[in-house]
Amino acid sequence: MKIWQASNGELRRVLEGHVFDVNCCRFFPSGLVVLSGGMDAQLKIWSAEDASCVVTFKGHKGGVLDTAIVDRGRNVVSCSRDGTARLWDCGRSACLGVIADCGSSINGVAVGAADNSINLGSPEQIPSEREVGTESKMLLLAREDKKLQCLGLQSRQPVFLFIGSDAFNCCTFLSGFVLLAGTQDGNIYQLDVRSPRVPVQVMHRSGAPVLSLLSFRDGFIASQGDGSCFIVQQDLDYVIELTGADCDPVYKVATWEKQIYTCCRDGLVRRYQLCDL
Repeated sequence: MKIWQASNGELRRVLEGHVFDVNCCRFFPSGLVVLSGGMDAQLKIWSAEDASCVVTFKGHKGGVLDTAIVDRGRNVVSCSRDGTARLWDCGRSACLGVIADCGSSINGVAVGAADNSINLGSPEQIPSEREVGTESKMLLLAREDKKLQCLGLQSRQPVFLFIGSDAFNCCTFLSGFVLLAGTQDGNIYQLDVRSPRVPVQVMHRSGAPVLSLLSFRDGFIASQGDGSCFIVQQDLDYVIELTGADCDPVYKVATWEKQIYTCCRDGLVRRYQLCDL
């Protein structure tokens, strides 16, 4: 992994330690620490200041495909090709539990604060005191077997299970009850957790896989396997396209204030500067 100075593209740090591909990485809220997951089935925590790996989590039996950070980051969640989602204690570098084991690869994971109207159930066992910030949180799992699964992060109890048109690749929360999930055949499902049987809407712009979804302002940003990347805003009846990737898949989108960053199979990270929309 490489850490760049965003303003000028200067390479600042190289984080070395994973074997095989690195599938996902993100900063902790502090901005000083990085969480990564790789095909070596390991999760690692790094110092962005000196590039050292401070913690390695082992326990998954397959490649780690996505991660989520709970609140300030004392706990993190990971999902894997082994079909499990796990909750980890960063301070003790220990697994606090397998939250879901669904027998099918989990491609994407999201954690969100639940609206008060949503019943998340009660835990069957008293949660570990090392669990911090899991109460009243929902965990969303985008599964390879065409299922989108939501459960209480602390309770481990099911909230809903939605069956889509194809494998789910990614998911995100837009609010305490609205979520998005993208499929391999190009559908973006918007669901309301309070009545998840029928989607609020299904967007379909092309048959290319939806690879990344990110809440943004009053809407979201999506990227697909045909190189398209676009911003949808609730109050605008048009879509803003982010061009430049041609036909190569745009794997991931990230934002910081008015900047949008995309990473693409052509090996480039692109930075877009947004004026006031």
